[in-house]
Amino acid sequence: MKKFICIPCGYIYDPEIGDQEGGIAAGTAFEDLPEDWVCPICFVGKEDFEPIIE
Repeated sequence: MKKFICIPCGYIYDPEIGDQEGGIAAGTAFEDLPEDWVCPICFVGKEDFEPIIE
């Protein structure tokens, strides 16, 4: 699964980890995050994330 980076703050959403504080279980793909999910650091929406090309 792809990792995604928050452009404003650099937070990396790793689907293997999820977002425990936000109630997102490990194994949740970025595409499967709720539409109202926000970055846990700077609180921007999914539209401000880009996939990390490895």
